[in-house]
Amino acid sequence: MSGLKIKKGDRVRVLTGKYRGKEGRILKAMPRENRVIVEGVNMVKRHTRPSQQNPQGGIVTREAPIDASNVGIVCGSCGKTVRVAYKLEEGGSKKRICRKCGAEMD
Repeated sequence: MSGLKIKKGDRVRVLTGKYRGKEGRILKAMPRENRVIVEGVNMVKRHTRPSQQNPQGGIVTREAPIDASNVGIVCGSCGKTVRVAYKLEEGGSKKRICRKCGAEMD
């Protein structure tokens, strides 16, 4: 199992591929598959049959997962795409910090 440094709710920028340069929030992180779903990125059309939640059915547009290596976390304080470091706090808790400016990410 790989350790994913990206969490749900993080602001990320797509680094490679068709959606390069687009920014969005992580809607879902899937660490076992090393994939993430980013808001407004990799939109696909899905044909759905009628159900209780959607009695009409039809064509629904939604986000599809992309590889986690294709996105970078955007730091809240410096606004750049950064790598993440970890800092151990007293009491055994781990905090994510920005490698460029040293600000906390959580």
